[in-house]
Amino acid sequence: MQSGEGPSEKLTFQLTLRRRGISDRAVLRAMEEVPRDLFVEPEDRDVAWRDTALAIACGQTISQPFVVAYMTEQLQLKPEHDVLEVGTGSGYQAAILSRLCRSVLTVERFRTLADRARARLERAGCGNVEVRVADGLNLPPEIGQFDRIIVTAAMAGIPASLTDRLAPGGILVAPVGPAGGRQTLVRVQRNDDGLSRRDLVDVRFVPALPGLAREM
Repeated sequence: MQSGEGPSEKLTFQLTLRRRGISDRAVLRAMEEVPRDLFVEPEDRDVAWRDTALAIACGQTISQPFVVAYMTEQLQLKPEHDVLEVGTGSGYQAAILSRLCRSVLTVERFRTLADRARARLERAGCGNVEVRVADGLNLPPEIGQFDRIIVTAAMAGIPASLTDRLAPGGILVAPVGPAGGRQTLVRVQRNDDGLSRRDLVDVRFVPALPGLAREM
């Protein structure tokens, strides 16, 4: 049993997600199977299963479990999907995604975070996840297209460099709004006649920044 994990903590964790409206059984199962305490800092393992965001290295955070589950549910993942994640962070969101799709490419601007996440994902048995150090706001065209895209940092707007990576019928979920304030989680879908957008719920994320981080 992982440190910080016990039957009561996991039961409360699952009940909280259900009470807050998470109903997709596959998402709930993934949230139960992935050991969140593996993806938090050692000093936070005793509170890893609480429904709260926690600080990680490089001034970043591991998102609140409800937000992770909600964003994942909004992607409507299928086993044959290829997913792009912008903002690897601790690797926790990528681990959840890996249980629900064919492959995950996750990009991170901090090399420190990317290296740590890669090690955690390997320990968690997430063999279908690739971690790259890259600028998620300026991805090269040769990276191809994805069935689903998830962004885990706040953007003032969704750049074409991301929507261009959406395959036909693809869905993108991202927080949009001012840095340091409250943002709105947005769901964008590529349809035959272009892109459609739907605003979901208010959230709060660290800002998405361009380029690679100097602190590597």
